[in-house]
Amino acid sequence: MNKQAQRSRVIKLDRLGRSTRELLDDPLWDTTSSQGRLLSTLLAAIAEFERELIRELNVRVYTMSDIDRGGLERAMNDALAYLEGAPFVHVSIDLDVVDPMIAPGVGTPVPGGFSYREAHLVAELVAESGLLDSLELVEVNPVLDRANETGLLAVELAASALGARIL
Repeated sequence: MNKQAQRSRVIKLDRLGRSTRELLDDPLWDTTSSQGRLLSTLLAAIAEFERELIRELNVRVYTMSDIDRGGLERAMNDALAYLEGAPFVHVSIDLDVVDPMIAPGVGTPVPGGFSYREAHLVAELVAESGLLDSLELVEVNPVLDRANETGLLAVELAASALGARIL
């Protein structure tokens, strides 16, 4: 497989940070190629350096305000439609995208994040799309967690993203 065909796309839920910058420096995630664009969706909060990075890389972003106005399902469906045809889709869910009342064990708690059901809707839509090639759930800090609530949520979200259903 040639290098161009190996380029990937990613959905990153929540914050663009230093680890994302390091990811973008990897040739596999070449953002100059139409096959390697980074799609960053569903940002709960954003720092100034992240705004600059988003502008520099021409990243598609849905803010919480966008989601409040247009709906989470619409934003996710748009994001997933954008990824159709990509040779590889990686989804990264930072658990700090979830409201700290639901996910207290995160490094950067931001009030007003996703509810329990909204977080599962994201994972379920990813599963239903059939696009998922790899998944990571990050920003779980057991030292800050209450009775492993965030850890358990991460496991449940992974199950939903991999296709677990009630019926």
